[in-house]
Amino acid sequence: MKPTRQFALAFAGLLLCAGLVGGAGAQSFPTKPVKVIAAYPTGSGPDAVLRLIGDRLTKMWGQQILIENRPTANGLIAGEAAKHSAADGYTLLMMDDAHLTANPRLYKQIPYDVARDFDPVARLYQTYFFFVIPANSPWKTIPDLIAAAKAKAGKITYGSWGIGSVGHLGVVAFENLTGTEMTHIPFQGVTLLYPAIGNNEVDWGFGTVASSGAVYRSGKIRYLAAAAPKRVVGYPDIPTIGEAGGPADFEVRSWVALLAPHGTPSAIVNQINTDVGRALADSEIQERLAIMGFEPMPGSPAEITKAIQDGGKRLGGLIDRARISLD
Repeated sequence: MKPTRQFALAFAGLLLCAGLVGGAGAQSFPTKPVKVIAAYPTGSGPDAVLRLIGDRLTKMWGQQILIENRPTANGLIAGEAAKHSAADGYTLLMMDDAHLTANPRLYKQIPYDVARDFDPVARLYQTYFFFVIPANSPWKTIPDLIAAAKAKAGKITYGSWGIGSVGHLGVVAFENLTGTEMTHIPFQGVTLLYPAIGNNEVDWGFGTVASSGAVYRSGKIRYLAAAAPKRVVGYPDIPTIGEAGGPADFEVRSWVALLAPHGTPSAIVNQINTDVGRALADSEIQERLAIMGFEPMPGSPAEITKAIQDGGKRLGGLIDRARISLD
């Protein structure tokens, strides 16, 4: 036996004796492909990020990352599938904060309990939303939008990719903050929403670079401002809402994370968290995320848990006040 091999075995033995290994089998994880159930369609922004990170994890682990896209039913189908998977680290779930915090308030009955059925593993990124308007809209500032909404109560329309979506709830929060009332027009996904805004079928809506960028680059829509405390990386010419004359403390953002079925060994959870963090720290990945308008947002399982709890309180109150329901 070579000396290096002897040292490796001896060191592993010391770790086991010292109780530093958190769970059986963690050192050899993974020994087979890892499946990620994604609550997003193929070709979407989150899907693109998952494939980018998955490719890097495949190189680290020497095992393939299999992506199973289950975008229907607002994440409920993806969540139910992951809930019934083995808690061994070989099945993960990709969801955003709305799936985790808004769904329990939007539905009287959902097929999973976030706290009981899942363990947070790793956060991937966050993204801020732009105020998206037609290219020929007369609005030049946020006060222009607010003034139009107040002058035509209920007549200004906004679109989103579904009731209870970030695009919907973000406008509800904006209405509450500005004392306005507008009419919601839900669409069947982002691929229909932004062309509709560009064609003046609706007056405006919220959108990220990933979801609205293609229509933006076509010149049919423009970004009035970013609902963010700072300018979005890659789009330095677009002012923040505060710079555009609106309430500076208002923001609309979303974050995406990986979760695992409850009971997944902590050593495996920590390994995945560490390796995802390594991938997000890579300069090439950061550059590619910036092009999509995404900011790397690594976080510990405990930080994700707190974010879910905080988001549940914030969005839950908003949903209750607006009496929004999907049942």
